[in-house]
Amino acid sequence: MTLPALTIGIEEEYLLVDPVTRDLATDPPPELMAACQSELGEHVTPEFLKCQIEIGTPVCDTISEARRHLSSMRACIKRNAQKHGLELMAASTHPFANWYGQHHTRAPRYDKLNDDMGGVIRRMLICGMHVHAGIEDQDLRIDLMNQMRYFLPHLLALSNSSPFWGGRRMGMMSYRTVVWDGMPRNGIPNRFESWGEFERLCDTMVKAGAIEDGSKIWWDLRPSAKFPTVEMRITDICPRLEDALSIAALYQCLLRRLARLKRANMKWRAYPDLLVQENRFRAARYGVGGRLVDLGKGEMVPFAALLEELIELVEDDAVALNCVHEVHHARRSVARGSSALQQIDVYDKAVAAGADDKEALIQVVDHLIEQTAYDLPPSD
Repeated sequence: MTLPALTIGIEEEYLLVDPVTRDLATDPPPELMAACQSELGEHVTPEFLKCQIEIGTPVCDTISEARRHLSSMRACIKRNAQKHGLELMAASTHPFANWYGQHHTRAPRYDKLNDDMGGVIRRMLICGMHVHAGIEDQDLRIDLMNQMRYFLPHLLALSNSSPFWGGRRMGMMSYRTVVWDGMPRNGIPNRFESWGEFERLCDTMVKAGAIEDGSKIWWDLRPSAKFPTVEMRITDICPRLEDALSIAALYQCLLRRLARLKRANMKWRAYPDLLVQENRFRAARYGVGGRLVDLGKGEMVPFAALLEELIELVEDDAVALNCVHEVHHARRSVARGSSALQQIDVYDKAVAAGADDKEALIQVVDHLIEQTAYDLPPSD
C-alpha cells in the first residue's frame, strides 16, 4: 500500500472588531471584502455573519508551505481591516459580544441557512479552524477517519480559545463546542465499514430532502464533499499562528502514522463512541490543564502526559513530513497554557488590579488582537 499524499489545506474564520468599542463590527463596509478578494481571490469569502471573514489556503505539500500562505493571508486581512478602521481577531468567541446583535450576510446560500436553521444558525457567533489532509483512496479515507476519531479530543484541547460567551465566563475552555452542538449532524462521526456505506448514508439523506449534499454533514471529522480529503473540524481557531500550525502538523502526522499501521495490516483500536464523546467534553471543559481518559488504561491521565505519548507516537512521521518543530511546539502550548487559559488570566489580573467586568473583558479583546498579530510579518 502506498502512503497517501497528505497534502494540507487550512481554513480559518476570523472576527472583525471595532477598535474603539472593542465590540464586533456588525456591518463592516463591503469595500473591505472587495479589497481582500482583490489580493486573495477565491481564498477569502464572507461567512454567515457579517462580522466574520473566512480564508482557505491553497493545497500545500508541507506545513512550511502552509505557514507561508497562512501568514500572508492573515496579514492581508489584518492590513485591509485596519485600512477600513477595524481590527482582526482570531478567537472562537468574542469575550462580550452578543449573537442577537449581529446581521447575517445576504446571499442565497446564507439566506437558505437562515430559513432552514432559524435561531440555531443565528446563534453561531463562533469561529473555527478546519484542516484538510489529502487522501486519494476513498476507502482509506473512511478507514483513517474511523481511527482518527480517538485523537480528536486531544486536538480540541490544544486549540481552546473560547472561555467567554456574552460577557460571562462559561466554565469551559471551548464554549464554541457547546454552541456548535446546537447544529444538526455534528459531533464525533459515525464509524463506517467502507466508502460505499458512507455514500449510501449521504444518498439517503439527499433523496429524502434532508440535505442538498454531503457538505451539510457537519461532523468534527468528515470526508470532504468537494475535495479528496479528510477534513478535521473539531478545533477552535488559535490566535497564535504557531499554535494553529502545530495542530495541523499533529493532524497530518497522526494520519500518516495510522496509514502506516494500515500498511502493516494493523489499526488503532476502536473504542465505544461514549468514551470518545466523554473525552470530547473533557477537552472542551478542562483543556490542556485537565485530564482525559486514557481509553487503553481506563483511567484519567493529565493531558500533558498524553501529549508526550502522542509526540512519541508520531516522531518518525514528523521527521518524514519535515514538521518536527511544529509538532514539538505543542509542548509550549501546554506549558504556556491554551489561549482560553491565557484569556482567563488576563481577565483575572485586570479585575485584581481594580478593573470592572467590562474593562477586564476589553483587556481580553486587546490581548486577542495582539496575539493574532504576534507571528505575522510587519504591515507595509
